[in-house]
This record gives sequence, structure tokens and C-alpha cells, in this order.
Amino acid sequence: MTGKVKTVSVKREGRKWFVVLTAEQAQPEPLPATGSAVGIDMGLVNFLADSGGAFVSSPRHRRKAAAKLEAAQQALSRFPRCKARDRTANHQRAVEKVADLHGKVRRQRLDHAHKTALTLVREHDFIAHEDLRIRNMSRAPTPKPDPDRPGAFLPNGGAAKAGLNRSIADAGWGVFLTILHAKAESAGREVIAVDPRNTSRRCPECGHTAKENRPAQEKFHCVSCGHTAHADTVGAVNVLRAGLVRREAQRP
Repeated sequence: MTGKVKTVSVKREGRKWFVVLTAEQAQPEPLPATGSAVGIDMGLVNFLADSGGAFVSSPRHRRKAAAKLEAAQQALSRFPRCKARDRTANHQRAVEKVADLHGKVRRQRLDHAHKTALTLVREHDFIAHEDLRIRNMSRAPTPKPDPDRPGAFLPNGGAAKAGLNRSIADAGWGVFLTILHAKAESAGREVIAVDPRNTSRRCPECGHTAKENRPAQEKFHCVSCGHTAHADTVGAVNVLRAGLVRREAQRP
């Protein structure tokens, strides 16, 4: 840590203790210019794809820990709910086991976000990303009342949407983008968010935009000019172009 320590706090997670320091330091020196600009497309299969054709795989930390979490939560559910001071030793250990597993997933997700953001900031002067409305993306579908059965509801894809919401939460896009902006500011890099609409449906070769251009999750095939590519790479290329246009428009 560099700079003058201003505050020190101690917190406990389960049986682990953490010391958190905050320090004040002068404005850091910007990183040397690289002359590179990149667009990134966030996803679930791949954590991100960039406009140069590279991919960062999705670590899916919570999914990997799902079996252990389920077992720990089932063990905890066998104990009656009560205040912390009334818990038996076994009950307390079950509580701490669940907390430890959630804490591990949270730290793994944070570590991955920091490392991915640092790589982007070191390699590029300008980074464009989709302006994701994560809260809206995670909103539960509206219930559909069954007109023929009062009090009953029609299928609305709620189960599938719940699974998608878990995947979105596991990806940790919001945490990553917050860290990316903070690291970019410290390094003197520029980050711009752009409208994500149609970025993976617009052909980067001829500009034709249609939902038919994306016949599969990973495949892009322009029905106008025949251009083919990975759909996420196409999205990242279009994000970069939109970001450069927006940067130019913002200049005096």
C-alpha cells in the first residue's frame, strides 16, 4: 500500500477477521500510452469478448460452488430459527459454513474482476463497453393471470428467468464495470459506455441490421453480405465503433 493511512477498520466474516485500510495518496501517474482502443461485449458463456477477437471465459464461481452451498444450506435448514445467542455449537458451525462459502465466492468474483480490468487498462488507452441496465435485466417477469381460472396464473417463463438471473448475478458485471472505471481513472485511461441495442445484430462489414443476422447464440451471419463471425466479437466491434463516435461527439 502506498500513501498515508487515514482509517483502519476490522471486520469479521464467520471465523475470519479482516483488517481494512484506507490511504490517501497523491494523484497517481498515468500509464504510458499504448495507442490501442478496444470494445468489449459482456456475456454469460464468455465473461467478455473484445473487438480484437479475444475472449475471457466466464469463471462461474457460484455455479462451481453450488453443490457445496446446497449441502451447507440443507444442513443449516435442519436447525430451528433462533437468535445468535441461543444457537448451539453445531448450529453456529452450520451458519459459519454457509457464510464462509458465500464469502469465498464473493472474493473469487472480486479477484477475477480486478485482474480482468487491470489487463484491459494496461493494454488499451480507450475502452468502450455496453451501458448495461443490470437491474432491469434481472427483473422478474410479470405474472399472467389465467382468464379461465380465477386465482390461477399462466406460465410466464419465471423459472427460466430465475436461472438467467442467477447467471447474471454470478457473472458480476456490475462489480467488474465499477472496478474498470476506477482503475481507468487512476491510470489516465478513457472508458465510455454505449447503447447496447443491436450491437450483435449489425453487420460490421455492410451495416445491415436484422435479428436474422444472428441465427444462433454464438454465430453471426449477415443475410445481406454473407459476413460470418462470432456474434460476441461482432458485438464488441460495434461497441468500439459506437464508443469512438461518442467520444468524437463529446469533444469541443
